[in-house]
Amino acid sequence: MEKHTNRLKEFLSQIFWPLTALLEYLQKYSKGILLLLLLLLLFGLSQKEVMQKPNLMRIDLKGVILESKELLANIEEAQKPNIKGVLFVIDSPGGGVAPSIEIAYAIKRLQAKKPVIAYAAGTLASGSYYASIWANQIIANPGSTVGSIGVIFEGANLQALLQKIGVAPQVVKAGKYKEVGTPFREWTKEEREELQRLITNTYQQFITDVAKARGLDLKKEQEWAQAHIFTAKEAQKVGLIDRVGTIYEAKTALQKLAKVKHPRWKREDPFEKLMRRVSQEGANLLVSLLWGQKLF
Repeated sequence: MEKHTNRLKEFLSQIFWPLTALLEYLQKYSKGILLLLLLLLLFGLSQKEVMQKPNLMRIDLKGVILESKELLANIEEAQKPNIKGVLFVIDSPGGGVAPSIEIAYAIKRLQAKKPVIAYAAGTLASGSYYASIWANQIIANPGSTVGSIGVIFEGANLQALLQKIGVAPQVVKAGKYKEVGTPFREWTKEEREELQRLITNTYQQFITDVAKARGLDLKKEQEWAQAHIFTAKEAQKVGLIDRVGTIYEAKTALQKLAKVKHPRWKREDPFEKLMRRVSQEGANLLVSLLWGQKLF
């Protein structure tokens, strides 16, 4: 029995000898092998990065505009010398005044250094239109909607509901207009006038920037502003966009402006893309529940 066992061990050792030898070698020289692999990996990545460094970048603006931090960071990254042009893809109904203006002026600074093509992938309206106005060209998908150049402030009157459930608000304030926009009662005439002054001034800033950026006649703002909503073709006729086309035409136009013969687009990290989508969905849900917001 012992003799047969020894023969079996000898037989198995002969069969698995190559594997055993390889394991012994790896164990003996593991540190050196790991160092060599690390050097090869680093060298390979550096060579790949040099050979395939992106020269074009896509920046997306999707959903309601509630903040601008992430998009501003992307615009800042697009300032890098290797990026020769930027495709600004927009599908947004607008949003907050301040973040929309931040994005618009960041695009203006970027466009001063390199070409930017804004592409309306679905909705280019209100604050998202404001964000696009300083691009070299605005190209809109044939099925997109463009415009809604206007400002709105909305608020609910919960007074009847509070009285029904037996709740009465208590307020201590200093300043005549400190309670402007309150949801706990109907607004007074003076409060409405104060809000209207604010909205009118913001609207004037909006249309003034659009007219300056797009070369439009401010005296004819009734034709292209006043919160009119246009199809892509209509928007082109009134001067809000430059062309009607698909994203293929937008990319081709950018490559031509940027003088890039061999386009290499910067790829977005899949995890970051997923996280942004989750945050956008949450933001859209949140804004649908809010009131009393000054919005484009």
